[in-house]
Amino acid sequence: MFYDAIQNDHGFEYDPFKALVAPRPIGWISSQSPEGIANLAPYSYFNAVAENPHYLVYGTGAGKDSVRNIEATGEYAVNLATFALREQMNASSAQLPAHIDEFEHARLNKASCRLIRPPRVSESPVCFECRLFRIIDLPNEQGRVDNRMVVGRVVGIHVDDTFIRNGRVDTVAMHPIARLGYSEYTTVESTWSMRRPR
Repeated sequence: MFYDAIQNDHGFEYDPFKALVAPRPIGWISSQSPEGIANLAPYSYFNAVAENPHYLVYGTGAGKDSVRNIEATGEYAVNLATFALREQMNASSAQLPAHIDEFEHARLNKASCRLIRPPRVSESPVCFECRLFRIIDLPNEQGRVDNRMVVGRVVGIHVDDTFIRNGRVDTVAMHPIARLGYSEYTTVESTWSMRRPR
């Protein structure tokens, strides 16, 4: 099949786009308002986009608390969502008023970051401390901005020592989760190796 992605005339009950761009890692973003209220929300439009220096990117709706906090403070953290934390990650996705702390709502503990003010998820095995590089508006065909792209420079990384083995990070042991389409997720359970040709 082929369908026009502007008209989005796929003919399905649900848009298949997210089922086709998969799996997508989850950026579990913790931010803090200028008044000091913590916010935590998962975003599946997320990935690493540069290695040296390290940059992360995530896509968000224009009116989300996370992007408002980041725009105001210039700082945020990205926590790794794992299978063990799936229920808390899901709870933090609830549409709550800006004055509600999602850490408390999801029954998660906060840990201090080293280089930025927002807290990180204490229970998560990995956290990237980020400073805002740029926010890019993503307009629709009529020019209205409903979506934005947030690009952050990674300034610090926390890794739980439990998952460092033989001089490498054991990603599989963390059981990271990723988003598929609809209400489906997947978990990293195994790896295989392949060398690039020289």
